[in-house]
Amino acid sequence: MNLKWEGEEEDARAATEAAARHAELLARATGEPLRIANEFAEIQVRRVETRNGARLLVESPKSGQWVALCPLELEALTWQSTATFSAMIGHPFGPLVTETADEETP
Repeated sequence: MNLKWEGEEEDARAATEAAARHAELLARATGEPLRIANEFAEIQVRRVETRNGARLLVESPKSGQWVALCPLELEALTWQSTATFSAMIGHPFGPLVTETADEETP
């Protein structure tokens, strides 16, 4: 018996595309990665060069989650209050704001 779930093919395609994008970013990394950890989390950051300029690749080795942030997105972090970060931590592995179907992630 071969069980499948609704959206399985879309999930597999998205995972394959994300893995390819991650590999592409890693291939363009410059310098050594920087690891920061405490008893709750560990992250690794690297500078990566893209055709649209430098990005900061932030990865969680434990979860496998990653994001590549441009300078403006990084600056936007400085505009946030402690409550924003508390809300993010209180809702792990999910976005604070859901994207609509017509929006694309870079």
